[in-house]
Amino acid sequence: MMQRKILITGASGFIGSTTVDKALDLGYETWAGVRKTSSRTFLQDERIRFIELNYADKEKLKTQLHAFTTENGKFDYIVHIAGITKALRKTDFDEINYRQVKNFIDALVETDTVPETFVFMSSLGAFGVGDEKGYSPMPCNHVPAPNTAYGKSKLRAENYMKSIAGFPYVILRPTGVYGPRDKDYLILMRAVKNGLDVGAGFKKQLLTFIYIADLVKIIFAAIEKGVHRKEYFVADGDVYTDTEFNRIVQQAVEKKRVLRLKIPLFIVQPAAFVTEKIGSLLGKATTFNTDKYKIMKQRNWACDVSPLQTDLDFTPDYRLKEGVEETVRWYKENGWL
Repeated sequence: MMQRKILITGASGFIGSTTVDKALDLGYETWAGVRKTSSRTFLQDERIRFIELNYADKEKLKTQLHAFTTENGKFDYIVHIAGITKALRKTDFDEINYRQVKNFIDALVETDTVPETFVFMSSLGAFGVGDEKGYSPMPCNHVPAPNTAYGKSKLRAENYMKSIAGFPYVILRPTGVYGPRDKDYLILMRAVKNGLDVGAGFKKQLLTFIYIADLVKIIFAAIEKGVHRKEYFVADGDVYTDTEFNRIVQQAVEKKRVLRLKIPLFIVQPAAFVTEKIGSLLGKATTFNTDKYKIMKQRNWACDVSPLQTDLDFTPDYRLKEGVEETVRWYKENGWL
């Protein structure tokens, strides 16, 4: 029996490299979509096959897909994770997270190489702010109104693939993804390890999470169950206050005492603006920026994950406590923490 071919774009990143590992474990012929400059630190398995695709130029992309298909046959499945979460210019989000996705979809359609399933990694941020009065979870039929350049770019890509008749998309919108290899939550965990717990704003904040192994499990459940033209919010189903989350991190890093600081939003906002401007002058995209401020300001990240449970039989293997402990263990073993 022939191996099923899977392409995982953005393969060098945290989510991408973990997805590559799982694809290999499941016996797929695994192609890692990378750039020339991509780190291959987590792509060392000799079974991995590498491919560089030029999403910025649709005609070149069509040539590449045609050549690949002639030699190898088309991809059975594509998991499109490639994208950016921070940028030097706001227009970069649209270019990479929307226009390059559009090029890719158009090239697949025009070369008749559309896979059986195209899993698109979007974001809960594509839907904007939830209920910050009654704190009800964001429903699946919520009208999207993203308030960040990142969220808007992801929604444009979603809407484009939905506009293509019969295109076999599965849209995943994860909440906060954490786990081994992640560098975003590492910053927070290092701060707690150093005795500092910093939060933004005084109003109650509800947070949701998904451990990387559970996110990857969802990707392959969607592929293996043959789900098409569906979209899902992705979280483990639990909801935490920011205080509960920080307490779990504090226990995991074995820090007895921490200094808890709540920074007023009226201070966080100009600080984000100044940091972004300095980054712009230095030619560096900063993690803390005006987009990030809007994310930090948001008070309710709860969302309805019942369709995941219904369609994909999803139950998480990791609750937050276990996931954070596992993550901290990996950070320590690899000298990150």
